[in-house]
Amino acid sequence: MIKVAIVGATGLVGSTFLKVLEEKKLPIDSYTLLASKKSQGKTIKFMDKDFVVEELNEHSFDNNRFDYALFSAGGNVSKKYAPIAVKNNCTVIDNSSTFRMDKNVPLVVPEVNASDIFKNIGIIANPNCSTIQAVIPLKVLHDNYKIKRIIYSTYQAVSGAGIKGIDDLEKNEYWINPQKFPYPIHNNCLPHIDVFMENGYTKEEMKMIEETKKILNDTSINITATTVRVPVRNCHSESINIEFENDFNIDELKQLLNNKEGIVVLDDINKEIYPIASFVDGKDEVFIGRIRRDYSIKSGLNMWVVADNIRKGAATNAVQILEKLIT
Repeated sequence: MIKVAIVGATGLVGSTFLKVLEEKKLPIDSYTLLASKKSQGKTIKFMDKDFVVEELNEHSFDNNRFDYALFSAGGNVSKKYAPIAVKNNCTVIDNSSTFRMDKNVPLVVPEVNASDIFKNIGIIANPNCSTIQAVIPLKVLHDNYKIKRIIYSTYQAVSGAGIKGIDDLEKNEYWINPQKFPYPIHNNCLPHIDVFMENGYTKEEMKMIEETKKILNDTSINITATTVRVPVRNCHSESINIEFENDFNIDELKQLLNNKEGIVVLDDINKEIYPIASFVDGKDEVFIGRIRRDYSIKSGLNMWVVADNIRKGAATNAVQILEKLIT
């Protein structure tokens, strides 16, 4: 009997956990939906059954109740309850940033470093959404051409900020009390995701820098990032500029990307074909276009990378990790 808990089941990512699990139909025998006290007793239709949401508390994991738990209820919840779950022989796949940079916790994107899943000592971290979609193509390129430097410029959807972020876009067209952002997101691009750090970067930017190095297992790569919130409901877009140690043939490079699991290349400028958020919405693959040589440096590349940040950037990646563990 494989028993799984969904922690934060009523949230934006939690509800997408349920959607992806319904689609994948993994060999799981029982599910339990856990959330905060305010969601206790709520009924959710899942797997053609009505599930009643239970309140998450210190005793939710007692007596080795679950084999696995998917967490997406915020960093404070993960910090408190993930260790409790582990003590009760439950393996946690955590979507918060709490454990990502812990040297004892694998940070996993299955298409990149699936073998790290089995090095866990109870907790596996799901990377940041903007990092996940970037490292899938970067892994292929690093293996073949050796990356020296990465410049990230991101255009991130409001869904990455949760329900309040979506509300700010859909309900606050003017200066009417934004709930999530410091300025109205309608008609604006905000170069400010998460808090500012002492070094002038935002926490989101530092997440991308440090997580990329950990997932690719190479601290020698020089990385910088500017992350921007844009008035798009869902799907993150990224301009990624790369400098390689080795030269490359652009056609061979495109073919390497196209052959990689989890990547779809949409790149035909003669027909104006490239990935856009509205097309990628609801899909699990990472879409890449505008692949072209950067002529300002010896071995440089530009590419445009788009993915659904709630699916591949969060829920789907976590479910893929679970799938590797149980199959």
